[in-house]
Amino acid sequence: MNFDLTSEQQMIQKTIRDFAQEEVAPGALERDRTKEFPKEAFRKLADLGMMGLPFPEEYGGAGADTVSFAIVTEELSKACASTGITYSAHISLGGAPINLFGTEEQKHKYLGPICRGESFGAFGLTEPNAGSDAGGTQTTAVKDGNDYIINGNKVYITNASYAKHLALTAITGKKDGKKEISAIIVPTDAEGFKVIDNYEKMGLNASNTTELVLENVRVPKENLLGKEGEGFKQFLMTLDGGRIGIGAMAVGVAQAAYEKALQYSKERKQFGKTLSEFQVTQFKLADMALKIELARNMVYKAAWLKDQGRPFSKEASMCKLYASEISMEVADEAIQIHGGYGYMKEYHVERYMRDAKLLEIGEGTSEVQKMVISRLIGC
Repeated sequence: MNFDLTSEQQMIQKTIRDFAQEEVAPGALERDRTKEFPKEAFRKLADLGMMGLPFPEEYGGAGADTVSFAIVTEELSKACASTGITYSAHISLGGAPINLFGTEEQKHKYLGPICRGESFGAFGLTEPNAGSDAGGTQTTAVKDGNDYIINGNKVYITNASYAKHLALTAITGKKDGKKEISAIIVPTDAEGFKVIDNYEKMGLNASNTTELVLENVRVPKENLLGKEGEGFKQFLMTLDGGRIGIGAMAVGVAQAAYEKALQYSKERKQFGKTLSEFQVTQFKLADMALKIELARNMVYKAAWLKDQGRPFSKEASMCKLYASEISMEVADEAIQIHGGYGYMKEYHVERYMRDAKLLEIGEGTSEVQKMVISRLIGC
């Protein structure tokens, strides 16, 4: 077993770490307050070639691997989780389905702008009555000549305000009494397509979370992604990759919380000693470091398996489940170490906890991950 990063991965890590600390971290607190989307940071990420990182060069990508994607997502999330989730969704939910299931024409037309940073990647799956039970989809796409007419709505969709197009799931028919769900690429400027950005969220305030409303939206049949009726299978495969992104995000948030707590413990004095001199604090920090290391190894293993073309669904669910839960634990402990200061926004750690909570919910809740894992271990 070799745990060393390749020279290319090391170069990407150094580049994105420097970028995240210089360009992303300084404004994170203010963006959390103002909910300002980090547009300028993503323009610069596009200039660095990061917006199409794991996709083939022929479509404008960088031809890198999933481990590199995890590294970039972790470093961005450590600096600002809103930026991290925007990036993760852009790649794993927006670009990945088109790369996996699109025709050559679709890849050049729709994946290319995503890779170049001309359009943000987004994916329309969740609905008011279809969260953990994504099979509860109610959006419909009815054939009309050479077109589909789509009606329905989607909720909690990341990046849609800045996407020129996105793939979404819709019922295209029924077979043996069961819904046939397909994925269709829809331009966001299509007539009857409305993007609503007015959610009040607990955290990740600088990320774009929207509702989509589709009223008789007409798209040509050639916008079908893959085959009709295979949308359910497609988005399950998409979510496997997305869970690696969420795991990497969780590691980044946990690392940020741990580093703030470690630094504070060395500076804050109580009863004539720094907090870091008390064994109770030392043990807290040791547990935090241990859990972060385990989580990072799990994320990298899932990413590595994906890159090797081997089954990785179980490992993706495991890393997402574990990393998201320890991210909350570490953020909680970081607040505790800070005491009253930890409750104040200017110390950052309360933001890490608010941001981390979504990671236990998005891309399948912790409970859904346990369902997935139990099925994959043969229960």
